[in-house]
Amino acid sequence: MPRELEQTCNDFQKTVSLHLIRHRSILDVMTKYQDSCARVNRALAKSVTSCGCLKIKASKQALPADASLSEMSEYVKTHLEGHLCPNCSEVIEEEMGASLFFLAAICTLTGIDLHDIIKKENDRIATLGVYSLT
Repeated sequence: MPRELEQTCNDFQKTVSLHLIRHRSILDVMTKYQDSCARVNRALAKSVTSCGCLKIKASKQALPADASLSEMSEYVKTHLEGHLCPNCSEVIEEEMGASLFFLAAICTLTGIDLHDIIKKENDRIATLGVYSLT
């Protein structure tokens, strides 16, 4: 599986590079990436406000004073109720795909390997565990 992921990332980054024609300026790509991330957030919000397939029921996170950092996931909630309907899921996946496109474009333009980023971050999280997220 790791080799397959590496190949998928490399293929994706090459495909993005081939299709970076109109938005080849790093300034264009940076702002398109920011816009695509906002569109993911907007699609999530629309699944709550327009469709209603998701509900957000937010409240203060109730954490016991004696809970260790490794136990936090047992107490912290997502605040989400429901499940994405097929339409909302499709829209969000599409917006996430665009966001990944522009992330890969930034990698390409700066000479950074997308797979290396994913691998290094995975290794960092695996090594440090929950302590990497504080």
